[in-house]
Amino acid sequence: MSTEGSESQKIDVAEKVANLPLSPGVYIYRDKNGSVLYVGKAKKLRNRVRSYFQESRPVDGRIKTMVSKIDDLEVVVTDSEAEALILENNFIKQYQPRYNIMYRDDKSYPYVCITNETRPRVYPTRTIIKDGSKYYGPYDSVVNLKRMLETIRKVFDLCTCAVSIKNIDKTRGVPKWHSCFDDYLQNCSGDWEAERYRETIKKVERLLHGRTDDLIREIKEEMQIASDALAFEEAAKLRDSLIAVERYSQKMKMVSDKKVDRDVFALNVDPEIGEACGVLFKIREGKMIGKFHRFLKNIDDLSVSEMLQSFVEDYYTGQYTAAIPDEVYLSHELVDDEPLVEYLYQERGKKVPVHVPQIGEKAQLIKMARSNAKLHLNERRLEKEKAERSRIPHAVKELKEHLKLERLPRRIECFDNSNFQGTDPVASMVCFVDAKPRKSEYKRFHIKTVVGPDDFASMREILTRRYSRVMKDGLQIPDLIIVDGGKGQLSAAVDALKEIGFYGECEIIGLAKRLEEVFKPYRSEPYMIPKKSSALKLIQQARDEAHRFAITFHRKKRAKRTFVTELTEIDGVGEKTSQLLLKELGSVKEIKKAELETLQNLIGKKLGEKVFDYFREGK
Repeated sequence: MSTEGSESQKIDVAEKVANLPLSPGVYIYRDKNGSVLYVGKAKKLRNRVRSYFQESRPVDGRIKTMVSKIDDLEVVVTDSEAEALILENNFIKQYQPRYNIMYRDDKSYPYVCITNETRPRVYPTRTIIKDGSKYYGPYDSVVNLKRMLETIRKVFDLCTCAVSIKNIDKTRGVPKWHSCFDDYLQNCSGDWEAERYRETIKKVERLLHGRTDDLIREIKEEMQIASDALAFEEAAKLRDSLIAVERYSQKMKMVSDKKVDRDVFALNVDPEIGEACGVLFKIREGKMIGKFHRFLKNIDDLSVSEMLQSFVEDYYTGQYTAAIPDEVYLSHELVDDEPLVEYLYQERGKKVPVHVPQIGEKAQLIKMARSNAKLHLNERRLEKEKAERSRIPHAVKELKEHLKLERLPRRIECFDNSNFQGTDPVASMVCFVDAKPRKSEYKRFHIKTVVGPDDFASMREILTRRYSRVMKDGLQIPDLIIVDGGKGQLSAAVDALKEIGFYGECEIIGLAKRLEEVFKPYRSEPYMIPKKSSALKLIQQARDEAHRFAITFHRKKRAKRTFVTELTEIDGVGEKTSQLLLKELGSVKEIKKAELETLQNLIGKKLGEKVFDYFREGK
């Protein structure tokens, strides 16, 4: 996009912002390709959107980058903040904007589904379909889901498979994929009377909502009625159902003496992996009936309050049967809790307190939830480390084993010197990451403090300069340093690192050319890595690359010095003038061909004429 077009587009966006209403709604930012960058909600659209473009507003790097990419803006006005909250969530799910918080494993959690049919089916699923069916969950583990389905079968004799009675061909029998074949043969609920079936489904819903106390009381009453009517077989079935419900209820952890419904949200952050984890404890009638967690990604520069708000809002607006509790407790204050409070009020029909507890059993619940979040993040880090290790080249792993290194040498920096009879001394550093050269990080060094062919002193100088810079600028520390040479070179390198306080930050070795022996500091005997080993080939490749890079640099420097020597033979032309001419014209050959006016413009009228005459006279 041209500068003119870009300025025009900025004006268009500014005009749109100026004409936005002071109403609640959702705003969408797009880039020049029409892709959605960010979706947000606002109590007052104009004020909120305008704040992004005000220079006085302090913004983090993430938001600053996003604003620089905004090419268009659109808004949707809503009647309330609660509507804006729901619409924002729908748009985020639809567009997956780059600068919104994203969630890992968004569709992997299992649910219990009660279908929207005349005879509803109850079955497990991982796919949510917007057809009016009810979904209970999500369940953190399949074990907990199976326990719930088993309880439903034992308590209600209810079929819990995905097959519909409409799909059963009575002449051919049950399809092979029918998951409860025995239930179908013995007492499949598909042939129950409609009234009995409806009442059973209502009880199942109460169980899924955690209303076990009411259910136990109701089953006891029905059992007493059956017993009084001498319907002993029916009473026995109800007794078995009662035992199953009571067992399930006992397995739920009692976390409060008060039989109250609560949702407890907590969040923890792991900066090392750049992710956060939100945890929800679902407490019904004082018992924890479920636990749910999600990982939050794309969280750079966001506060814990912003992340927690996103997690809580996404849970309530993103789940189709997220029952609203009596109370909501949070580990941190939200940035703005008004949209959430309004939404909860609309869904429940009365105000739902949203608090951050400081003391007592509620604060203990928050602490427990945060501990769970930390545990999930630790597991996530281990997963990432395991995946990372699986990508590490075999040569890197083998090198660690052969040399008994403390950590994997994933980043290797290798050094070499080059000079010709003590003249034009230079050095090089090459960098290998995961056994591959990273040429963008190669370095060249002019030796500045060493006179004559002293390789040890040269090595001390370049390592001092390199790792002083690494410490000063906070650059990435290598896992392994390789110096080309044996004990002498290695000793000089160790002395240099000790002087600047860098020794011990990473390991260092010396590679001797004669027998390809590898030396480590303070060890008299070398390591002899097998000749066919990929580890030896890796350090040989690094050494050879450093040597090639140093030689190439040395030749260029020597050739340049030769040219400078030829130029300085001209009366009045010194080294600085020679360097200037070579820099501007590129070579002595081009200087010879240069016009008088060109030379005079570069180095002055008299000196330019001398250089011009010198080459024209053939001297």
